[in-house]
Amino acid sequence: METVFSAASRSISKLISFTALLLFLFSCSTFTSTEAYDALDPTGNITIKWDVISWTPDGYVAVVTMYNFQQYRHIQAPGWTLGWTWAKKEVIWSMMGSQTTEQGDCSKYKGNTPHCCKKDPTVVDLLPGTPYNQQIANCCKGGVLNSWVQDPANAASSFQVSVGAAGTTNKTVRVPRNFTLKAPGPGYTCGPAKIVKPTKFITADKRRITQAMMTWNVTCTYSQFLAQKTPTCCVSLSSFYNNTIVNCPTCACGCQNNSTESGSCVSERSSHLASAVRGKSTNAPPLLQCTSHMCPVRIHWHVKLNYKEYWRVKITITNFNYALNYSQWNLVVQHPNFDNLTQLFSFMYKPLTPYAGLNDTAMLWGLKFYNDFLNEAGPLGNVQSELLFRKDASTFTFEKGWAFPRRIYFNGDNCVMPPPDAYPWLPNTGLKPVISLFQPVMTILASCVLLWANM
Repeated sequence: METVFSAASRSISKLISFTALLLFLFSCSTFTSTEAYDALDPTGNITIKWDVISWTPDGYVAVVTMYNFQQYRHIQAPGWTLGWTWAKKEVIWSMMGSQTTEQGDCSKYKGNTPHCCKKDPTVVDLLPGTPYNQQIANCCKGGVLNSWVQDPANAASSFQVSVGAAGTTNKTVRVPRNFTLKAPGPGYTCGPAKIVKPTKFITADKRRITQAMMTWNVTCTYSQFLAQKTPTCCVSLSSFYNNTIVNCPTCACGCQNNSTESGSCVSERSSHLASAVRGKSTNAPPLLQCTSHMCPVRIHWHVKLNYKEYWRVKITITNFNYALNYSQWNLVVQHPNFDNLTQLFSFMYKPLTPYAGLNDTAMLWGLKFYNDFLNEAGPLGNVQSELLFRKDASTFTFEKGWAFPRRIYFNGDNCVMPPPDAYPWLPNTGLKPVISLFQPVMTILASCVLLWANM
């Protein structure tokens, strides 16, 4: 009987171990996934459209347009960088609205020299102020590409390219491969080029429609996991009903006194601050103010006032980077009371409803020429606003941290939230239980002492 029981126990143990292994593998695949999927913007992407508009003796002329279909994620200066690999031995004869970063080896060409002979060219946008004879529509923005919701007029970027040593018909042209998009660093993953129906164009007088000779699309999606190893923002909390200010988690974006570059910082009272900021190069790591969290940006959510039918929140965004400012910044905040947002002060607002019947997410950004520019760290390195919510009697409460946001994004990056058990508690809920590892030990020792005393 014992043998049967032992065998059964071993079988059950193996089954539990196997199940635990499966759960571990599943959790690893869940938390280390690099799939570019955003639950708050599930269809967001950057689409690159390549329109062949005319044929040349040895190739074609194409207009390449990048559309930012992401609702709140944009590309800031120094801008985008687009790359690909030619399928054959194509060369770029000329470009308008952009340029390649390297020419490559064009020594075999006599007379006219191509703009670029590299097998894998890298293209960047031209800067504002480029001469008009080198421009086309939607070009020359320094690579800046704004989000579709916040600034649709500047959510596209175009350039024209003349390709040689390529096919001259739809059957002989080969689409490029291995597209890459940097913004300006990693984060975007591009799929293969897919030939689609030719794009149609309407003339200026709207009386004639023309179409491209050939069109293909490339879709690029963003993953914060691929973009950086550490977060870029954090959230702190406070309320009128509790004196506790819950700061960002310690070392949320890095730690001080670290040998790595992410740990470098300068005190706001340092005498060397001005010289450090002046000597900062564009491509160097961020020069951060020394804080416990070491995040470039902090978002503070303060539950400010409570009325009979409303309640008010103050949001403050603070920049701790001495060498970087943020133009066209935005916030995405998730909270169940956004379906009853009554008034917003000095911020723009748009509800994000990726799922029907659920209105708990808001996109916020600054007013143009007023507070749409977040200065570098210092006295002016912050923007703030207040939100007024109407109470819903069936859901509203200040208990259990309900008044605080579920998650916050800054410029499309998910910010580090404090742990839920650290949220400010209501005074009438009593003291939070403090769990100590020494409490059981002390209880046992006290019992032993009492037992010894009674002997």
